[in-house]
Amino acid sequence: MINATCEITWLSYLLKDIGLSPSKPISLYCDNQSAFHIASNPIYHERTKHIEIDCHVVCEKIYSGLITTMKVSSANQIADLLTKSLGKDQFMHLKSKMGLSNLHIPS
Repeated sequence: MINATCEITWLSYLLKDIGLSPSKPISLYCDNQSAFHIASNPIYHERTKHIEIDCHVVCEKIYSGLITTMKVSSANQIADLLTKSLGKDQFMHLKSKMGLSNLHIPS
């Protein structure tokens, strides 16, 4: 989440510099329940033993209104297409969400 938050922050500054204003808040999708709860619930921080600065940066951007965290089920996590071995049905489902097309077959 921290990498995506840093990219969102950088892109929002870039858009402001060229005269465009990004719509706020920007949705950040997460399928990790623990990360989602730590980022969205400040009370949960008190019970965690080893919180890195990364978590505080994400929380700051949430509270400033730049981003909002949204849950996405693991079955709909498009990144899994590139990072995990999947069954054919799940592979085809995620591939269709990416909007990929075959260059060798004319449409």
